Amino acid sequence: MISVAAIRMQQFGVQFYQASLTANDIDKLVRFEVLDYGEQSQPVRGGKKKSAAPSKVNWDLLERRIASSEKAYQRAIIRRKIDELVAYYRECKDAATLPAIPGAVIITSEKRFTFTPVAGQHDLGLLQIPEEHGVLRVLDGQHRLLALHALSQAGENMTIEVPAVLFDSLDARQIVELFVTINAKHTRLNPSHIISLAGRKLYPDPNQALAHDVIRSLNEDDTSPLHGEIKMLGTGRGRVSQAPLAEEIVDFLETVEKVGSSSQLQALRGGAKRFFLNYIKALSTTFPTAWAGRKYSIKTGAALRAFIRAAPDVMARARELRRDPFDLNAIREAIKPWGERLRDRRFETEGEWKLKLAGGTRGTVEVLTRELRDALRS
Repeated sequence: MISVAAIRMQQFGVQFYQASLTANDIDKLVRFEVLDYGEQSQPVRGGKKKSAAPSKVNWDLLERRIASSEKAYQRAIIRRKIDELVAYYRECKDAATLPAIPGAVIITSEKRFTFTPVAGQHDLGLLQIPEEHGVLRVLDGQHRLLALHALSQAGENMTIEVPAVLFDSLDARQIVELFVTINAKHTRLNPSHIISLAGRKLYPDPNQALAHDVIRSLNEDDTSPLHGEIKMLGTGRGRVSQAPLAEEIVDFLETVEKVGSSSQLQALRGGAKRFFLNYIKALSTTFPTAWAGRKYSIKTGAALRAFIRAAPDVMARARELRRDPFDLNAIREAIKPWGERLRDRRFETEGEWKLKLAGGTRGTVEVLTRELRDALRS
């Protein structure tokens, strides 16, 4: 374990740490990687052209340190940017008037840290990081750290402490969304770099990958009643966030894995996009007034999460009717009781919806899910 002084912080239920890492820590712990698009692309861009001034970076050594991975999210490294940072770090060292890396880099880890508060303090203490090569991945600041690493490779003693924000509790979905939020909103990276990728390129878990692809289809398909309504990975004009919808779809897929047959699971994986697209189409025609009206809450995250939770019941009801559970007309027939019993008024924002709010989003989702399931059974 490597121990560093740290501050423990928490924002909206997410815990993370602020600490400082030395150049030696970075060499030992950080894994540098770029996204592998499945093509013969290089991890470093701009390596073929001769620059006006010769580079002082040993690119052969540095490129060996940069891995390409389908689990990565960083773009190819820009050689010119590394050269400029290396030169700037040297200037800062020689002049000793400015810090070279004053802003925090953002780092994630799949391994959990151990935090020990100092006496009399709750959020100030020592953070223990597993001493394993590549245990840390750079979410923001990879060029800055690579430039520092290049100087270390060149034998220059850079006694520098790098401010870092470290996360050890984020799952794959949160990491990707945070990366896109930082780059699309703060540094204006084109969001299509990430959003246009298939889910398998973004998430190591197949259920998370499939959930991403399903939601992306709902948001991008011109025939989808949710076209353009979903905020993908924290970006876009949509009003509904992708993350909670994806969480519900993942739970749905995991449930089928546990209780369904292998043939049912295989059919669901192959037809998930079709099912959810037809399911949303059926909802829009079952509740036409609510779906088209502005004074209704049917297209909120809470309502959509409840509909996703009820999806296994809808599929089961379609099978009871001896229909194809992926077919649009079969789904419409299965959810017909909702239109008869709940009706559009159930989603009037200032009506029944407001009356049945149950102490936060989670409670509201549970109440509506229960109503949907009961309506299918009665």
